[in-house]
Amino acid sequence: MSLIILLAVLVALALWFIGVYNSLIGLKNQVANAWKQIDVQLKRRHDLIPNLVNTVKGAMNFERDTLEAVVSARNRAISAGASGSVHETAAAESQLTGALSRLLAVVEAYPQLKATANVAQLQEELTSTENKIAFARQLYNDTATLYNTRQAQFPANLVAGAAGAKPVELWELTEAAERAVPTVDLSLGTNRPTT
Repeated sequence: MSLIILLAVLVALALWFIGVYNSLIGLKNQVANAWKQIDVQLKRRHDLIPNLVNTVKGAMNFERDTLEAVVSARNRAISAGASGSVHETAAAESQLTGALSRLLAVVEAYPQLKATANVAQLQEELTSTENKIAFARQLYNDTATLYNTRQAQFPANLVAGAAGAKPVELWELTEAAERAVPTVDLSLGTNRPTT
């Protein structure tokens, strides 16, 4: 009788171990997938930037420093993305966001350029891509937090080593410019009468 009880306990422990192991592997794969979703959107962003730079280059000859800063930041972001480090990628992408913001602010100063269909379309695509990146970052951080929490909880932490589970970095804002509250002006450049 005691042998049957011991066998039942061992089977229960084995099933528990398998269940926790599989859930950790599943979460690990979800984190990798969430990271790849960010990667897809960053590639789209990186691909749009040369088109925007080439479109505005002719009209902004004396703004060469701004254009070069965007191209340089893009190249650093691509290199950082290849490293696989969340922190390095986030820092480089923050710098790229700042450079893009400066470029778009300069474009705003050129009404004839801003009115060009290509520039407007590229700005719209970049805005859409930025939104998709934000959602992908949120998904990544949510999934990574769940994974980090699950592997740190007792008794799952006893299985974490066997599952190759290691805490993953969260995507954090590293630039003060990204933390700043944006200024919204809906006046469309017209003077509105005050009442």
